[in-house]
Amino acid sequence: MSEDFVLNAAARNDLGKGASRRLRREQGLVPAVIYGGEADPVSVSIAHKDLLKQLENEAFFSHIINLVVDGKSQNVILKDLQRHPAKPLVLHADFLRVSKSTKLHTNVPLHFVNEATSKGVKQQGGKVIHNLTQLEILCLPADLPEFIEVDLAEVEVGQIVHISDLKLPKGVTSVALSHGADHDLAIATIQKPKGGDTEGEEA
Repeated sequence: MSEDFVLNAAARNDLGKGASRRLRREQGLVPAVIYGGEADPVSVSIAHKDLLKQLENEAFFSHIINLVVDGKSQNVILKDLQRHPAKPLVLHADFLRVSKSTKLHTNVPLHFVNEATSKGVKQQGGKVIHNLTQLEILCLPADLPEFIEVDLAEVEVGQIVHISDLKLPKGVTSVALSHGADHDLAIATIQKPKGGDTEGEEA
């Protein structure tokens, strides 16, 4: 996967809650930490406006990011994000270092397609229920997909789409399925219309 996202950061030594508040309040910076790999964790700061702009793109959450710290670049993924509960502010970010030769655990968004035209909705009047909106996967950084598509075109009322029904990209495996068939979680289902006479057997 190409590295489309570049983010600049600066190392910081002034740590603690008070220092983090000053960064956000006085300098418009977001405190963050980079960890993983063989190197020690590093505390950095990122311009809030730059990070916020990148977060507008859904792919940023499941993409390799070229994080440049004081001129030195490294490949990372966004692992955790703390937002203000009421304001459009990012309070803290965690980035995980990635290696081209080491598989990584991460979550990627699920994109549901053909909902309105699926058999269960268009022909049978059902309603789509999303059980999962993202999937935990294991893959090499080069195989990391921006999203995984869930095609609902042929799904009928009463049917359940499970993880095992997905067509995962080459090199990508589901963490849940790696634990066995009993972890084959439901992703989506189409419920029969309220008051309707559509017969659907319960799974």
